[in-house]
Amino acid sequence: MLLIKNGTIHTMEDETSFIGDILIDKGKIIEIKEKISISKNVEIIDATGKNVFPGFIDAHSHIGIAEEKTTAQVDTSNEGTTPVTPELRAIDCINPMDSAFHNALASGITGVMAGPGSANAVGGQFAFIKTAGRCIDDMIVLAPAAIKIAFGENPMTNYGLNGNMPSTRMGIASLIRKELYKAKQYFQQEGDQGWQRDFQLECYRPLFEKKIPLKAHVHRTDDIFTAIRIAKEFDLDLTLDHCTEGHLIPEEIAKSGFSAIVGPSLASRTKDEVSFSDFATVGILQKAGVTVAITCDHPVSRIQYLPLCAGIAVKEGMEYWAALRSITIDAARICHVDKRVGSLSAGKDADVVIWEGNPLEIASSVYMTIVNGKVEWNDNNRSEK
Repeated sequence: MLLIKNGTIHTMEDETSFIGDILIDKGKIIEIKEKISISKNVEIIDATGKNVFPGFIDAHSHIGIAEEKTTAQVDTSNEGTTPVTPELRAIDCINPMDSAFHNALASGITGVMAGPGSANAVGGQFAFIKTAGRCIDDMIVLAPAAIKIAFGENPMTNYGLNGNMPSTRMGIASLIRKELYKAKQYFQQEGDQGWQRDFQLECYRPLFEKKIPLKAHVHRTDDIFTAIRIAKEFDLDLTLDHCTEGHLIPEEIAKSGFSAIVGPSLASRTKDEVSFSDFATVGILQKAGVTVAITCDHPVSRIQYLPLCAGIAVKEGMEYWAALRSITIDAARICHVDKRVGSLSAGKDADVVIWEGNPLEIASSVYMTIVNGKVEWNDNNRSEK
């Protein structure tokens, strides 16, 4: 057993905090209250004067796929040979030995949605994983967790410049529609005489059952509207990832009912379609009623800057608690994993981060990161680096 005592606890179940204790056993939170008395078989962590939060979450990442400290040849985040590849699985590519996992733990990030890049119109399957572990199979929380689709410059550049489809936004939309139409027909015909299982189309089963969303790489307003249009047409769930120009159409996005994962706002405006990138976007969307998460889009901006990005979002007008939710419980809800992670509650996974100071302030630091009830990083690691 593990007992965290006397910390200022922010459960993220609501917008309140209190000084109290958290009891952990077998990887789960057992109890949270102002005082827990237990006398034996317990390791005690004194969190006096420190802030205790659920582990932070980055809802869009390429961690372990586009690896740090390696050459470009190790970036295997895109199967650039054909524009439609739903059968690709992130778990077959994520390398837990990527040094970015250490950086994530040192920054209090315990969960990530990781998957393919945006070169393909249909890129493959994301997975929600923990950031602690050596074997990816032991790190999985949900896989598949989303199917990646991408609009705009990336598919057009990767294929169109070589004389292949898609070379236009219309071409991207048509490829995605064709694939979803084929999948819809496949499931409608299931059980008919002569029907056979199709490996590629089976990938869409959890999508059409609404267990997972389409994860749409969208920057410009026209791409945002196209993604919404296609999701509505096929009655699918959708997340609007990056959503760079979302601040120009917040009411329309709110009306769609879909969530937005905003970022990487810390990165350079290196493409035409990100020329309106702004830290104010996520706060404008949140105030319009959109459920939002903040992403670093690692390695576009490094994953350890996630708390910093949330802090800058507050500086640019986002509500303080909304910023915290965007990297905890709201991120978990968007990723369909909120029954296990994203807040501190009895029965949930014991993913806990203890902070020295306010995590949204740049001078603050992580004192300890706990994943599945095990201390995976503490302040002693900082001096050993």
